Amino acid sequence: MKLTIEYEQEEDGRWLAEIFELPGVLAYGQNPEEAEAKAQVLALRVLADRLDHEEMIPNPTD
Repeated sequence: MKLTIEYEQEEDGRWLAEIFELPGVLAYGQNPEEAEAKAQVLALRVLADRLDHEEMIPNPTD
């Protein structure tokens, strides 16, 4: 499954990474790499929870 990560730097210098295919999955970090790693961990938790509850997950693109 391919997930799209969007980055944005906040005015206070922190970076925000958001998973486009999973609304609400976003994380802050001191740099883009840290924000991405935290967002990926959160995305895996959300996907695992959805599977546990037999909820819909995004269709794989790859």
